[in-house]
Amino acid sequence: MTTARLPLFPLNAVLFPGLVLPLNVFEERYRAMMRELIEIDEDEPRRFVVVAIRDGRETAPTAVGMPDTIAAAAPVERAPADGFGPDPIQTFHRVGCVADAAKIRERADGSYEVLATGTTRVRLLSVDASGPFLTAEVEELPEDPGAAEGGDSPTDEAGALAEGVLRAFRSYQKRLAGASERSLTTGADLPDDPSVVSYLVAAAAVLDVPSKQRLLQAPDTATRLREELTLLRKETAVIRHLPSLPATDLTRDPTYPN
Repeated sequence: MTTARLPLFPLNAVLFPGLVLPLNVFEERYRAMMRELIEIDEDEPRRFVVVAIRDGRETAPTAVGMPDTIAAAAPVERAPADGFGPDPIQTFHRVGCVADAAKIRERADGSYEVLATGTTRVRLLSVDASGPFLTAEVEELPEDPGAAEGGDSPTDEAGALAEGVLRAFRSYQKRLAGASERSLTTGADLPDDPSVVSYLVAAAAVLDVPSKQRLLQAPDTATRLREELTLLRKETAVIRHLPSLPATDLTRDPTYPN
């Protein structure tokens, strides 16, 4: 199994392969990470790992909108004061996603605007909090189509599940946005690769972080698609009984501050 040591970027969010992640980087430890990444030639991947935080709180003590106090804090070697504890890996979910920062732009105030794309799922093996920013040793998780049922090939079954998930997703979108059927995305505009479908739907559905994390770490594509089918049917049934939802706010892509 391929392993690597990469910078680690914890978030209260889940990144999926193939999906775009906008970031607003203002804390010093993550500025240091971006300063190192920006030194990499643009023709080479500027890779870091995005991982969801287990307990739902940001690991850094600086809150959103507050002054950046990290730069004036105690030296880096006092890592436990940063809230990571004696074993930092316990703070995070073990499965994350490698991100490739295609765009890193430094602002006048020293913060960074970053646009990254998820590439590959990885499992955290260890986390090091002793440097200016977190790093992690990770191993790549291959995407398996999944075991087949009823004599079908794994690829055929995943394809059939993907078609069912797309139908359920259109119904979910319709209920969520209150749109007419003809205004929804048509099948010709959606991907036909089952794994791509599974990640796209997982990212687009309005789900909490634990639900998205379960989808990310599903052992194979077929398992992820089955779970999505269950979730979409459940969510669509719930939405059907609600008078209205702020669909624009729910479906707008967020920019994640660190």
